[in-house]
Amino acid sequence: MPFIRKFIVASAILAVVGATGFTYWAKQPITSAGAPIEFSVTPGSGVAAASQQIAAAGVPVNPFLLSLLARATQKSGKIKAGTYELKPGTTPRRLIDQMVRGEFAQEALTIIEGWTFRQMRQAVASSRGLKHDTAQLSDRELMAKVTAEFKEPEGLFFPDTYLFAKGASDLQIYKQAHTMLMNHLTAAWEKRDPSLPYKTPYQALIMASIVEKETGQKSERGTIAGVFINRLKIGMLLQTDPTVIYGMGARYDGKIRKRDLETDTPYNTYTRSGLPPTPIALPGVESLAAALGPDQTDALYFVSRGDGTSHFSGNLTDHNRAVNKYQR
Repeated sequence: MPFIRKFIVASAILAVVGATGFTYWAKQPITSAGAPIEFSVTPGSGVAAASQQIAAAGVPVNPFLLSLLARATQKSGKIKAGTYELKPGTTPRRLIDQMVRGEFAQEALTIIEGWTFRQMRQAVASSRGLKHDTAQLSDRELMAKVTAEFKEPEGLFFPDTYLFAKGASDLQIYKQAHTMLMNHLTAAWEKRDPSLPYKTPYQALIMASIVEKETGQKSERGTIAGVFINRLKIGMLLQTDPTVIYGMGARYDGKIRKRDLETDTPYNTYTRSGLPPTPIALPGVESLAAALGPDQTDALYFVSRGDGTSHFSGNLTDHNRAVNKYQR
């Protein structure tokens, strides 16, 4: 009996010590310094297999103890497959929580205001963190997967920085950017001046894209938009170079010549009245706001001063004087 009693006491002490040690281990950082360690949990993995995959990827953690911790905290069946990063200071308990919540390793992709859709596609295609499901699709085929409302993609994606889990489909970026654009466009449309000469939000989007490409100074976007609105209202040609450049496509070599202004295309606003058939770039939120809430101005003309700002004129005589002063 004394032996049995001593054995029970010793076993209880070992159990307490073991439990205390296990609890202590679960709260200690796996690594305290160095670069994040990337690892993946494959779909269908049980907690034991996931723990082995984590250790095999170079995470310095005991896979048996990690598996035991997941079971002890009743989270073994909640771990989500995906790619993760172990950052310095992460404890085993925090690591389990990270995988249960699906806090995947993230990448970022920035779409710049004023880019064309072609430039956006190039940026998406160059992102190593994405799964390129749309690489072989034409622009129209891609749009069919994004929305049934539009066929031409230009201007229909919002320029912003998008975060995504490594390995996410590139289609996710297109859908998210399109939804963001439509949300901003709808919000601006609902606040519009009812006297503006737009029949649809899409026409306002076209104007916003022109403002985006014409404006060197953000503070002038409202006035630039006001000039183009004034021209539309009186039936005057828009005569804006960025639309001509867009219509030239690959022929554009950095210069616009007289013959380019005289060569008719659907986007040549020197030969065709009204707005071009589609946007010419991806407008940002400030250009959308300017197109739907332009400044009140009498100006019909503007010319660059050469320092990024513009000189505005209300008549052709004053405009020609400004051109002579600033351009010739």
